[in-house]
Amino acid sequence: MTTPLPIHGRPIRVVMFGTGPVLTHDARQFLCRLADHPDIDLLAAFCQAESAAKTVFVQDLWRRRGWLALPLLLAWVLGGIGRYLTHPRAEMALRQKMNRLADRVYFVPDIHAPAVIEQLRALAADLGLVYGSPILKPELFETPALGTLGIHHGKAPQYRGNKTTFWAMYNGEQTAGVMIQKINAGLDTGLIVKEGEVTIGRRSQRAVWHELEALGLALYVEAVLEVKASTATYKPQIGPKGKLYKNPKFRDLLDFWGRQFKRRLRRA
Repeated sequence: MTTPLPIHGRPIRVVMFGTGPVLTHDARQFLCRLADHPDIDLLAAFCQAESAAKTVFVQDLWRRRGWLALPLLLAWVLGGIGRYLTHPRAEMALRQKMNRLADRVYFVPDIHAPAVIEQLRALAADLGLVYGSPILKPELFETPALGTLGIHHGKAPQYRGNKTTFWAMYNGEQTAGVMIQKINAGLDTGLIVKEGEVTIGRRSQRAVWHELEALGLALYVEAVLEVKASTATYKPQIGPKGKLYKNPKFRDLLDFWGRQFKRRLRRA
């Protein structure tokens, strides 16, 4: 791999690829961190969604998860309320920052549409950044001059696919991982730029996820700055490739919650 020259005298120009119409809490945090950093110029965020209406989010969740959408929606609403109750200032500040970024966030029905790619080329971005987007095609992730990075919450290459933090806990792993990778044509098979892990132990899924989320956000910003300085290292994934995990079904969730409940009873 040819090492690009460092970017001097200006911020690194980045674009984010995501999904909508409701950005996850960590995706919104990531956008705001990019926009706030003096060495990063956030040009735009392209999020695939039929529209920015929350009803589209509900309809899509129902289409993908069926009756399981109901408890997931409830958890999403309660999580948002809980964050506002426990960290009201931080949540209000996040909302205000996102409002200021509204003119840079585009919700598009097809993230690979010719008009989107044309707009992306016109922006002349240095680096693309994936946070929860659909699987990208080469004509999109290869357009930024330095390619595209992506975050994956899962140890590579053992845990690929969806909800890998849940599956790591379900399988009884002692740690859960997160990596920043250079996006390629495979699924979670890119070169590793940054990686880290957190201890699972007997902690709740919520506690593990929050720590992993914070670690991932920090590693992602570090990776962007290392690409800017041309100090980023790209390591191949080592070890046997694990299976491609999918979203857990209701019986998987019941089994997991049942085991956690029994463990708490034993501890009590």
